[in-house]
Amino acid sequence: MAPNELRADRPLVGGSARTTPPAPQVPPGGAAGGGTPPGGRPPRTPRPGGGGFGRWMRRLIGWGFSLGLALAVVAGIAVYGLYRQGAGDLPDHAWLATYQPPQMSRMYAADSKLMAEMALERRVFLPIDAIPKRVQEAFIAAEDQNFWSHHGVDPVALARAVVVNIEGLGGGRRAIGASTITQQVAKNMLVGNDRTILRKVREAILAFRLESAMPKDRILEIYLNEIFLGQQAYGVASAAMNYFNKGLDELTLSETAFLAALPKAPNNFNPNRFPEAARGRRDYVLDRMVDDGVITAAEAQAAKQEPIVARGRLRPDTVATGQYFTEEVRRELVARFGQDQTTMGGLVVRTSMEPELQAATEKALRDGLMAYDHRRGGWRGPVTKISAAATEWMPQLEAATRPGGAPPEWKLAVALEVDARSAKLAWLDHPADGRPAQPRQGALNFAEVSGWARPATREGRLGAAPRRMQDVLSAGDVVLVESLPARAAEGRNAAQPGRLALRQIPQVQGAVVALDPATGRVLAMAGGYSFEQSWFNRATQAMRQPGSSFKPFVYLPALEMGIPPNQRLLDAPIEIMTPQGMWRPGNYTRNTNGMVTMRTALEKSLNLVTIRLAQEIGIDKVADAAARFGIIPHMPRVLSMALGAGETTVLRMAAGYGSFVNGGKAVTPTLIDTVQDRFGKLVWRADDRRCEGCDTPAGGTPPTLVDERKQITDPIAAYQMVSLLQGVVQRGTGTRAGAGLNRPIAGKSGTTNDYMDNWFVGFTPELVVAVWVGFDDPRSLGEGETGGGNAAPIFHDVVEAALRNSPPVPFRAPPGIALVRVQVSNGDTILEPFRPGTENAARAPIGGSGGGGEGEAATAAGADSSLGGLY
Repeated sequence: MAPNELRADRPLVGGSARTTPPAPQVPPGGAAGGGTPPGGRPPRTPRPGGGGFGRWMRRLIGWGFSLGLALAVVAGIAVYGLYRQGAGDLPDHAWLATYQPPQMSRMYAADSKLMAEMALERRVFLPIDAIPKRVQEAFIAAEDQNFWSHHGVDPVALARAVVVNIEGLGGGRRAIGASTITQQVAKNMLVGNDRTILRKVREAILAFRLESAMPKDRILEIYLNEIFLGQQAYGVASAAMNYFNKGLDELTLSETAFLAALPKAPNNFNPNRFPEAARGRRDYVLDRMVDDGVITAAEAQAAKQEPIVARGRLRPDTVATGQYFTEEVRRELVARFGQDQTTMGGLVVRTSMEPELQAATEKALRDGLMAYDHRRGGWRGPVTKISAAATEWMPQLEAATRPGGAPPEWKLAVALEVDARSAKLAWLDHPADGRPAQPRQGALNFAEVSGWARPATREGRLGAAPRRMQDVLSAGDVVLVESLPARAAEGRNAAQPGRLALRQIPQVQGAVVALDPATGRVLAMAGGYSFEQSWFNRATQAMRQPGSSFKPFVYLPALEMGIPPNQRLLDAPIEIMTPQGMWRPGNYTRNTNGMVTMRTALEKSLNLVTIRLAQEIGIDKVADAAARFGIIPHMPRVLSMALGAGETTVLRMAAGYGSFVNGGKAVTPTLIDTVQDRFGKLVWRADDRRCEGCDTPAGGTPPTLVDERKQITDPIAAYQMVSLLQGVVQRGTGTRAGAGLNRPIAGKSGTTNDYMDNWFVGFTPELVVAVWVGFDDPRSLGEGETGGGNAAPIFHDVVEAALRNSPPVPFRAPPGIALVRVQVSNGDTILEPFRPGTENAARAPIGGSGGGGEGEAATAAGADSSLGGLY
């Protein structure tokens, strides 16, 4: 139609004239000839290729495009907001460049035997260069095939995971991940393990940043040392040991592929619990390695034929003793380096503990405590009671709880039959190879229990001695027994097999410390009967009264003042007014001796002489000596302290006595020799002596170590005290300490009020040993139970074990001391040490006439007399 033509179906604007004639009338009921209906518009001519459907499709596409564009904008805004939220508070990742994974710390004894491993995670760190290439390739094939090419996030793997997860929505399959090794490092080290979209975003952002901040090798090194692989193994090196007891360079291809299969789900691929799943996952890793071209199909097929045999890790042998020592070292490490560095810093700690002496010390203490328990503890009854029927006792005994602290050689046994003279007992032997427990039987003779198994009451009193086995055991009693060595039967040559001894855990406790007086190195420490029974270390943590073992620190100030060992002192009753009333101390034997020498007073542990001497020299000097020697740093200035009424520890007493034997030098006890970090660098050393001449060229003057320890008493006074304490062991209250040892020994016993604490602290030129015996809840050990009777035998056994193969060594006298031959109270002749110029300087008797009241005496011997008229 031309531009100026008018359409026939539209009126002219402003008029009604038409250019065409009017349409003909249509009869009612229809239109004739397809004309225009009356009063309506003529039907429109359809546009080519169009119509209503096309119009709606175009509109729908337009609407969809607009909606998609709007959604894209909203999604972009949401993604940007999510990015901003995820990137807003990301942790710093720069520290990973120098990160060192946590490593267990190891503690070694003096002979380099392993004592303990301290770790929260069992991990062995290896640099990437030390990890075999095949191990690296296996983990990359299993976890991140495009590791070397992507920049932190793998879009190919991500798209594949999306498709697979969409396909599996209806099937209930677990969604697969697409995290790269870099993302796993970011998750494990920086963002945590939350299952949220925000965590994935943060993980991806950090992965990009890690890739730009450090090389691929460093990321892979962190991953392979940090990843958890089950069986308490962190890192590939630890996993190789825990699963196969091999180093990484010893693994077969099959074993390597199995380890690479574990990161996905270590517990689900445990070869012992789920062997088929483990094999299938391993084969999958082998196929991936073939795809990557790092192994051939033939190698993979051969590896698939190998079974997965988990051998388990053979832990290195550790010292079987010294748990108290080990725990004390651990506490010291935590105090010095902190908990994290101690358990995760890879420290190498070398201690001063000598395993053989430690074992002998623990045995001596156990034997001593058991001897007391047999003498005073009585029989406290069975562990529990079960049926003695032949068909019932085995499962019931298997279920019975073994008492804590029982040595491994003791067995839990049940009494099957009991008559007047013996009991038939049965127990279960558990073979080391894991086979079922085997029943065993033996006989307990009445003679083994008749001497000690008196029934003990709750109040601690003992009943009458048993007259028959039924007084001790009844059928069904579960008890602890120990097999005794076979011995020849009376009148026969055959041995008696299956002899048993009845055992029980002592209630009494004790502690022992053995140290080197020249260095302060603690060589052995026992903090109680059993670490399994109680972790409380009575050698370092228990504050107990030292009793008479404190007296050397009362006599030492007198020697420092020039009072000679032959000074006569008064042993007579005394009364002292205190704020609590009149105090009337006394001697142990309730007797007095009149005038005695200082030597006799210390040998016989005379309390009255000690009190008078403390009064004469002043209690301040006694308190000063106690502080100088580290026994009681802040001792109250009261006379009762002179008899050991203060509180101290076994370790302090050992160190204090050590200063006597080493010439008056301060002794600082140490349990740790050196500490090295994971790189072998020395970070702490106990021996702080300076080395003069260590930088001298070879062939020059030999270097010397400069001893800068504090001189806390003069060498002459220290040696005089050594001589006095030798007399205690030779003629006084400590004779059981040196019986049969045939070597110079010095020491002092101690017993506190009501026999609550027993002590013996003594030494040889090479060794100091301090022993304490008592109850954790202070109560009497019993009338007549003294340090010389309970603690001294333990000291004897420790010294005997320590010096069994060493020749006797005399105590070394310092230069300038005067040794004068004198005769002592029992007629022995000794060399008495004097400070130069005091050989005839004994003053008038100290103590005056004394006061009234009852007293105690430890000996009926008179005063000493000298051969040269020196007394």
